Amino acid sequence: MAGFPRPKKVMGQHFLTDRRFVNQIIGCAEISSKDVIVEIGPGKGVLTKALAERAHRVVAIEIDSELASRLETSLSKYGNVSIINGDGRRLAIESVIPEGQSYKFVANLPYYAATPIVQKFLKSQHKPDLMAFMIQREVGYEMAAKPGKMRLLSIAIQMHGKPKIICKVPPTAFKPVPKVTSVIMQIRPFKQIQPLMEYEEEFFRLVRAGFSAPRKQLKNSLSGGLGMSSVDVGALLKKSNIDVKRRAETVSISEWDKMFRIYRSMD
Repeated sequence: MAGFPRPKKVMGQHFLTDRRFVNQIIGCAEISSKDVIVEIGPGKGVLTKALAERAHRVVAIEIDSELASRLETSLSKYGNVSIINGDGRRLAIESVIPEGQSYKFVANLPYYAATPIVQKFLKSQHKPDLMAFMIQREVGYEMAAKPGKMRLLSIAIQMHGKPKIICKVPPTAFKPVPKVTSVIMQIRPFKQIQPLMEYEEEFFRLVRAGFSAPRKQLKNSLSGGLGMSSVDVGALLKKSNIDVKRRAETVSISEWDKMFRIYRSMD
């Protein structure tokens, strides 16, 4: 796009150019004329323009100061767009969206910062109503994994919202062309605070122990990760109705929840 600086490899800049996938993100975000949108990483503004034409207001956060400045000029005709030069990982959400104001999260996320940005918004006290974003395929699959392929990230995301893979996006949809395939994802954050969140740090101590040796049976990984005797871990799993031979990747969030409650009662 004329007038914009060349992509910076150090910032992981891969600009979405295929409008078919711009439309996929828009559809996934279920944009209405009343919506307020927080967009992370607008790049050259292709998605931002589409959002501005459909939403009530768009707040676009761009870490690259040069790009942010160019966007101010190129999008000046849209009175409902605000460009903020900042890092989505460190953004104080209340500084751009007043407390109590509903909003949606839309992004073509840089691969290196995607996971912390998604987790930041999901865990926020002021979380979005809906999230629609582009992310590296393998990371997206991990976020949306079902029991049998679960990872720590799967649990961290699914405790806070319901993820869904919308479609795959080939490298050719971007300039410069990345070396990886992407996916468009939708996450519906839970509106109600989940009971586990009150003990999230303790809960993840248990879960991390389970994944500390993912190739091992759960009994062994939990014993090593928690410093518990195999007898005590065996008793914990038996009370939780979980076979000691299972691996952490097969355990559902509801099973981790049950196991955690029993684990806390054993202290």
